[in-house]
Amino acid sequence: MSDATAPNQPLMTSDGRLLKDALQQSLRRSKLKALGLISIPFLFLVIVFAMPVFNLLVKSVDDNLINEVLPRTFAIYEDWDGTELPGEAHYEAMFLDLTGAEGIQIGKASTRMNYDKSKWKSLIKKSARKFKNIESGPYKEVMIKTDKKWGDITFWQSLGSMKDPYTFGYYLNAVDLRYNHDKSVTAQPENRRIYKMLWGRTLLVSLIVTVLCLILAYPVSHLLATLPLRYSNLLMICVLMPFWTSLLVRIVAWMIMLQQNGVVNDALVHNGLLDDENRLAMMYNFTGTIIVMTQILLPFMILPIYSVMRTISPNYMKAAQNLGASPALAFLKVYMPLTVPGVGAGVILVFIVAIGYYITPELVGGKDGQLIGNQIAYHLKSSLNWGLASAMGVMLLAGILILYWCYDKIVGIDNMRMG
Repeated sequence: MSDATAPNQPLMTSDGRLLKDALQQSLRRSKLKALGLISIPFLFLVIVFAMPVFNLLVKSVDDNLINEVLPRTFAIYEDWDGTELPGEAHYEAMFLDLTGAEGIQIGKASTRMNYDKSKWKSLIKKSARKFKNIESGPYKEVMIKTDKKWGDITFWQSLGSMKDPYTFGYYLNAVDLRYNHDKSVTAQPENRRIYKMLWGRTLLVSLIVTVLCLILAYPVSHLLATLPLRYSNLLMICVLMPFWTSLLVRIVAWMIMLQQNGVVNDALVHNGLLDDENRLAMMYNFTGTIIVMTQILLPFMILPIYSVMRTISPNYMKAAQNLGASPALAFLKVYMPLTVPGVGAGVILVFIVAIGYYITPELVGGKDGQLIGNQIAYHLKSSLNWGLASAMGVMLLAGILILYWCYDKIVGIDNMRMG
């Protein structure tokens, strides 16, 4: 046997390299190429999704600013028992912190303090001007003389909820709870308990809108799936037409239709179904929010159900009827179970969109139609309580993930199809 055909002779490539080394080099190049292909979408996912969510989580527990402005005060705050006014050392620490901090920092810190105790901001703003003329103590007497609120123990007690750099106070606030000065949890005052009601209303509206969309979308989707193509295409254009119209225009159109002197009430009065004095109130309330959100989200339910229904062969229904089932029984036992993937996709899509809706409740809902999304927007734009807005955003995200997990356990994500 020659050397070229010896069993122990290593295999070589045409250019004289070991075949094993050439294959490993080719595999490395393939891996690097695949890594390069996925790196751009991975970076896109990190930048547009992971980083904002991470920043949201950090902002919802971050309380560093107030600790940076009042380091001396919080350093000795634990020495106070919280039952009587603090001593001279605490007043001196507060005075030195406020006079030593920059104006912008004091302004932001006073805004943060105002979230836990109203009138903190006005107290800090007023005192900061007068403290410039104070050169020495006793600080307790001078500060109380400057403003009597410095002698109000509740202001000092409210600092107890802010003394840690990181806090869950925003999450407590989002469910109408708060920290006491000793970090025990208690209910918010009666006049500040609004968030539990808003969470409940948001879930209720989302559930009602989802059910109404399903009731309206199922027969429409079935009609689209069973009609001849030329008719179903025409109806599909009608379904898709709202997507070609501005959301704001559609909401304003509904506002014109639903007002007490609008098209709907005029039609009911004209047909004798209502008295002119008893027109229905369908604007700036819960009812208006439900009607407009249902109309706007209806296509999101129709499209996934229709896309599944059109793949179901009509032979299944014929076979069931040939085996003795009535048309209604065949529909319930054969057809409907096959549409579950589309129904599941539509339900979860509409519910998730509805639970975070903002524009429609803002324009149509009035006081009785406001949802949790409106409060998040309020704290971001008006009160500037970004910590509370972030906490509510995280809770909303967590709720959606829990809903997604429950759906996976009950129905199965593998059974959800968009077509």
